[in-house]
Order: sequence, then structure tokens, then C-alpha cells
Amino acid sequence: MGTGSPGRVWRTYQVPALVKAGFRVATFDNRGIAPSEESAHGMRIEDLVADTAALIELLGGPAYVVGTSLGARVTQELALARPDLVRKAVMLATTGRPHPLASSLSKGEQALQQQGVKLPPEYAAAIKAMLNLSPATMESDESAQQWLDIFEYSASVAPGPGVLAQMRMDRSRNRLADYARITVPSLVVGFADDRMLPPMFGREVADAIPGARFVELEKCGHYGYLEQPEAVNRTIIDFLHGANA
Repeated sequence: MGTGSPGRVWRTYQVPALVKAGFRVATFDNRGIAPSEESAHGMRIEDLVADTAALIELLGGPAYVVGTSLGARVTQELALARPDLVRKAVMLATTGRPHPLASSLSKGEQALQQQGVKLPPEYAAAIKAMLNLSPATMESDESAQQWLDIFEYSASVAPGPGVLAQMRMDRSRNRLADYARITVPSLVVGFADDRMLPPMFGREVADAIPGARFVELEKCGHYGYLEQPEAVNRTIIDFLHGANA
């Protein structure tokens, strides 16, 4: 999952579709998501990769690995470091390098937390919706209000020390050149209306990985797997069931 999100988010749409398609599915919380080890002192991407590798080994891998945002970065690094554990890799809404806008947003969010600034939940919800959802998702008043209600509720809960540690993780390295050494069959999915990580960044990752496929899905923001789950699920399953599966 992405920064601050628990693994159970996958259970809404992706897990049922994958199980129906014949897969055995395991979801998990990244380090930093309570009650998993919160690592309030800090963490590195290598720690999350090692955690994922250990789980796959425990489950008797190799496995198909699907990640989004931060989880996609973990997937990329896992495919690079432990190709023996990854049958195929799927990365949603990903990047292989830092970008000034994303870096500034992350630093700003951290500063708000460090200074104890709490935005009004209604405002925080509106900002989160604008940053993470496609305009198509917000066209309907009913749909917009449902998302705003969800975001407003989550905004009322202060992030724990583990989530703050995830936010502070080093994202300053450009890894695109290193991804040229990935040998695992890979699919990168970009979301056309993603303001957090525009699809051009995913295309860069796909271009860097030899033989990787890139698919861009319309009417999707950063949370495209929740906005257009049928299209996302179909794209993932078609890839996993394809050649070299």
C-alpha cells in the first residue's frame, strides 16, 4: 500500500477480483502502520523491501507482487534486489526519481505535523480529494460528498508515529538507471489524472525496466484502484495470466 494506508484497502476491490481469477492473495501492513512495527525512530525503503521479502519467503514464494505509490517503489526495489521471490511485478502510480513538487508537498506535510498545525477537517478533506481523485470521480455531487465524508473522517485522526516515519523516508535518489537491471516481467500502470505522481513518471519506470509494459488508465487519480477498480483489476489480471505467468 501507499504511505499511511493499511493493507486492508486492497480488500475492497482488488482481493475479491484476484481470488475470483484463481489467485491466493495475501495483503499486509507496511512497517509503520499500527499494529505492525511502527519504527517511530525512522525507516528506509530497504527495510520495507526486507519485510516484504521475509513475508514472501514465509508464505513459500515466489509471488506475484502488486504495489501502489510507496508500495510500487517497494515492489520495484524488491524486483531488483530479490528477483528470485518475484514472479511478476505490478506497479501502480509510481516513480523512479524525485520531483520538486512532490518533494515540496511531502516536506510541507511533515512541517505541519512537526509544528502541531491541524487543518480544519473539511479543508483537509477538500485538499486530499483534489490531490488524489480524478475530476471525473467528483462530477457527481453524491460521489463527491461520499469521498469528502471519508476524507473528513480520516483527517480527524492524527497520524501515528509510524506514518510520520513513512512520510520522512528518503525519496531523494534517482533510481531509474538501476532499474535497467530488473529482469522480472513488469507492468507499470499510470493514472491519467494523477496529480501526485502523473503518469509520465510511471512511463519513465517502464522505459527503464527491460521489456516492461506501460498502461495508462483514464478517469483515474492517484487512488485509481478505488475510482476505476474494474479497469485496474482487469489490467492486473490480464497481465498476470499472460505469457510467462
